[in-house]
Amino acid sequence: MNIDDSEEKAKRHVRALIWLFFWLLVIEGALRKWILPQWSDPLLVIRDPVVILIYLYAIRARVFPRNGWIVVLAVLGFFSLATTFIQLWPYLPPSKIVLVGGFGFRSDFFQLPLIFIMARVLRPADLKKFGWWILIFLLPMTLLMVAQFRAPPDAFVNRTAGGGGEMMMSALGKVRTAGPFSFVVGVVAYYALATAYLIWAVLRKDVYKNWLLIAAGVALVIGISVSGSRSVVGACAMVVTSLLLVIFLRPDVVNRFGRALLVALILGFIVSRTPIFREGVNVLSARFSEVAGATDQSMTRGLIVRAFAVFGEGFSVLDKAPMFGYGLGVGTNAGAKFLTGHSVFLLTEGEWSRIFLESGPLLGLAYLVWRCAIVAWVGWLCAKSVKLGNLLPLLLFSASFLPMVSGQFGQPTILGFAVFVTGLALAARNEETSATSSAITAPPARLKSAERIVRRRSVYAARLHGPSAEHGQNNGSVGR
Repeated sequence: MNIDDSEEKAKRHVRALIWLFFWLLVIEGALRKWILPQWSDPLLVIRDPVVILIYLYAIRARVFPRNGWIVVLAVLGFFSLATTFIQLWPYLPPSKIVLVGGFGFRSDFFQLPLIFIMARVLRPADLKKFGWWILIFLLPMTLLMVAQFRAPPDAFVNRTAGGGGEMMMSALGKVRTAGPFSFVVGVVAYYALATAYLIWAVLRKDVYKNWLLIAAGVALVIGISVSGSRSVVGACAMVVTSLLLVIFLRPDVVNRFGRALLVALILGFIVSRTPIFREGVNVLSARFSEVAGATDQSMTRGLIVRAFAVFGEGFSVLDKAPMFGYGLGVGTNAGAKFLTGHSVFLLTEGEWSRIFLESGPLLGLAYLVWRCAIVAWVGWLCAKSVKLGNLLPLLLFSASFLPMVSGQFGQPTILGFAVFVTGLALAARNEETSATSSAITAPPARLKSAERIVRRRSVYAARLHGPSAEHGQNNGSVGR
């Protein structure tokens, strides 16, 4: 076997492991709640061995990132872990420092290189297949959420991780449904991701069968209504709002909205007549009203304030944090359990304030600047893709940028989705490269002397919008 064959085989292993990462991300909560509740705590890190294998195969395939982003991340991770040992050494035995600091390191640094690996190994066909399974799995997930919504808070389907306790309450005696996840944060991330794929498939046409798009659309609306969570509404609304940027960058896309909007209105009218939707909306309305009454804020303002409050809270503790912080992992629930035996927030619940208190103002600020910078960079690349007619990267980015900026990485589900969806957003840009490469390598067609081709758009945009093509032209990854 030559070197090229060995590297390609390693890439196939990486792709297979990324699929395993995805499925473990989806079913981890079910394992911790219903199937293996006695192993709830170890299952928190069930995806970490998979990530290690991905890195090993990525090195063998020569796709492990060696760019400036990873160099800076490695330096920050090393110094943050080193200062953790210095800070905690007088107070804790080395074994506990390893456990607490190790969990903090895996929360803040360990999984982030996966973003770049996904961008290098996932092909357009892989992105399409991920979307198909995400929309398919949306159907049983919504049915499970409906069952949780209708069941009493102490029912088996509403158990929390570890097999005990009850889900968080929403309003009118209903729980915030978590589906197969440990907490509702999984539903927030998954439904935003499904919204991105659904909009992309509807606008692009012929990506998935119409029955899947209709079924997924109905499931999405019903799932949002029975979620009992403002965050689910806000996350899906954020993805839909990203279409405004699409229209600004590509005004010609408006022509494709008409049919999709008409179908959405018809489906919305039909779904709105169902009893489960009406009951779910009543609970959501009550939830929004309760919060608005308690905070004296409108629904829209309340969502905005909640999303950005983490930044103000973070800077409010900046002058209170020790120079090198209290140590990585101390502010996470898992770290607190190692230290006290109870899963609590020892420092603070907000992500930015946790990072400042754990790593100190210097390293903490540098790490947060890194996270904001990579979000800005990925967002810029996704906006450039829109100009080429590729909408999927921006839609996926709109589902991941807030978790990347301010999501609680100490919560494994949030971290997993932030990394996975950002990796998908970067990988979705590979279709542009694939289209350009196929155009460059394709043999020139014989043209009649009277025929002329006038190119006024990029190759990718021309393929997407349907230029006059030869009968033998294929559709790249979509045609396979």
